Formats: sequence, C-alpha cells, structure tokens
Amino acid sequence: MTRKATAAPRNPSTAASANVAAPKRATPADLDKARFEQLLDERIHSAREKISGVVADIREVTLAAKDTPADDEHDPEGSTVSVERNNEMALLAAAEASLIELLDARVRLDEGTFGVCEMCGNPIPAERLEIRPEARFCVACAAAARRR
Repeated sequence: MTRKATAAPRNPSTAASANVAAPKRATPADLDKARFEQLLDERIHSAREKISGVVADIREVTLAAKDTPADDEHDPEGSTVSVERNNEMALLAAAEASLIELLDARVRLDEGTFGVCEMCGNPIPAERLEIRPEARFCVACAAAARRR
C-alpha cells in the first residue's frame, strides 16, 4: 500500500509575501507643502553652516595641536587638545547625521511621501513636523521603537 504524498497547504501571508513592500501612502492633502519646503530648506542651510563651522573649529584645533609638543605626558595642555578635537569630531558626526535626515525628508517631500509614518502609515501630526520636519515616524511608533 503506497501513500500518495501531498504538499501541506501553504499560508499565502508567510515569508513570500513578507518580501513585498506595502504601498507607500501619499503626503496628507491638508499638509502645507510650501511651508515645509521652506522649513526644510532653512534647516538644511543651517545644518550646512553648522558643519562648516565645526570643520573650521577642527582645523583650528588641529593647527593648535601642531604647535604643542608631541609629549602629552608632560604637557598639561596635551590632553585638552585631544579631548577638544574628539568633542568637535562628535559634533561634526551629529551635524552630518542631522543633515542626512533633513535631506531625506526633503526627498520624501518631493516624492510625495512626506508626513506619513514609515511604520504604521498614518499621517504624522503637523505639530510634530513643525518641531522635527525630518521625523519619519508618528509619536506612537517613535515611542514604541525607543522601548525596543
């Protein structure tokens, strides 16, 4: 007596469909796109100015370090220069990350997906976007992500 092998029924909502991205929702119609274009452009300009200032500070600290002796162990200013340079580098990294987020938000605005939570797909409140125009998540989803 031979048994006929049959495949178990598959659930269509498993791994195969998990690779299909959900359709992106459009920017809410009631969002003042012109206002957010202006706000993002101002913030992008400000971030670029901050980066320029921090780069100038790093250059200044680096030049000052050349004037100090290489023997940090006996130089009371040696560690201060290193700490200051590290602080400036951290400021530069943060400013660059902020600029990237702002530029990404500008692209989303141009593509028509600005102001929509990337996690749940609901509109991000305009009040939140006024404070953080680069926000990619609504308040609830951002809080849930922080708890993880």
